[in-house]
Amino acid sequence: MRRAQCEESVEESVQQQTDGTHSTKLISWVESANSDHTDFPIQNLPYGSFRRRGAKQAEGAAIGVAIGECVLDVGSLATAGLLSGLSAATERAARLPVLNRLAALSKSERVALRARISRLLSDAGERAVVEPHLHPMEEVEMLLPFEVGDYTDFYASIEHATNVGSLFRPDNPLLPNYRWVPIGYHGRASSVIVSGTDVRRPLGQRKAPDAEAPSFGPCRMLDYELEVGCWIAGANPLGEPTPIAEAEDRIFGLSLVNDWSARDIQAWEYQPLGPFLAKSFATTTSPWVVTAEALAPFRCAMRQRGEDEPEPLEYLSHADGARPAFDIELEVLISSRAMREAGGDPVRLSATNFRHMYWSFGQMIAHHSSNGCDLRPGDLLASGTVSGESRDQFGALLEITRRGAEPIELPGGETRAMLEDGDEITLRGRCRREGVRSIGFGSARGTVLPARA
Repeated sequence: MRRAQCEESVEESVQQQTDGTHSTKLISWVESANSDHTDFPIQNLPYGSFRRRGAKQAEGAAIGVAIGECVLDVGSLATAGLLSGLSAATERAARLPVLNRLAALSKSERVALRARISRLLSDAGERAVVEPHLHPMEEVEMLLPFEVGDYTDFYASIEHATNVGSLFRPDNPLLPNYRWVPIGYHGRASSVIVSGTDVRRPLGQRKAPDAEAPSFGPCRMLDYELEVGCWIAGANPLGEPTPIAEAEDRIFGLSLVNDWSARDIQAWEYQPLGPFLAKSFATTTSPWVVTAEALAPFRCAMRQRGEDEPEPLEYLSHADGARPAFDIELEVLISSRAMREAGGDPVRLSATNFRHMYWSFGQMIAHHSSNGCDLRPGDLLASGTVSGESRDQFGALLEITRRGAEPIELPGGETRAMLEDGDEITLRGRCRREGVRSIGFGSARGTVLPARA
């Protein structure tokens, strides 16, 4: 397909996947949602789980939707009858504290709920009945959006895979299977945490290259990883794969993910079975889940493979004209304890774009389930570190500092080879496209605490 024809196909596909909820003419009576700088205009409407600060424990959590600088209580909307006319399953799911049952709904039910919330927040005639269900963001505590059943971390950026490979295997940085199969490992669901949760420096076994034997103690090479997470919708029965043509409908929404990594522990333990304790101590996710419906205008074609690169096998091949990638601008910021005490702002470590990934989430879903593995609502698939071609686009300190050999400079004369206690890492993401309202992901933030004695 020629480039012009491909662009026409993509534009036509965008129009087919968008509706009135994406219109740039749509404004909300929640004034903060109409700011050009907000991550959460009415065209976004991401879901999360929240609890009012100072509320009694018995009041529990509720599903919320971000709108400007406020959170809309979806559960109380259902209780007040403002979701009447939607399916009974939708109303039941709306009253729960996490999003798992909402992700189990059919796509048509999810689209209908989004349309209802959009109307309630845009129709000035609804303001009097809806406004009591709004809470200022500073008055709520954000919680994990899902009860995470399973977590799988992939390795889908070929730039990251090549950069890391060159550090350990200079003569053979990219292993031959990489271009044929989406590589991943099963992570630890119990240590997935919501943004704002502190991260304790892990203890572990590590061995210096010149040491005769390993030792046990605090991680000396703590790192972050800039990733995007995909929350699974629907379910496939055990033994029944999800074909690539249906994989896109299994994407409920996306969040930002920081897969904290203990590089010295990882280097000692990962052979021959891969990551274990170096990865299982903490994985931070942003609290808001930007839905597949909100992201429809920002879908794009996959990166073109080179002439020397194989085309994916049939079970991993998207249809012609498909838009399986997401155009998401990503950035990483750091703030040291000294910087915060001096009143300084965080500084950017790198910025890149998610559209250049070698493998799409659709391909990851098709491959993950190809052996009959059952993926369930609320399972989390992470992309792996997102990196570009240059140092200012790398998604981890391991790459930026070349395993600590080339430290970076911070304001005030500080340097970093890897993270130190007191460092705060923040991930941000935003989607932009001409003729479409820009939307954001909020942030995924965590501060490093010292290891336990």
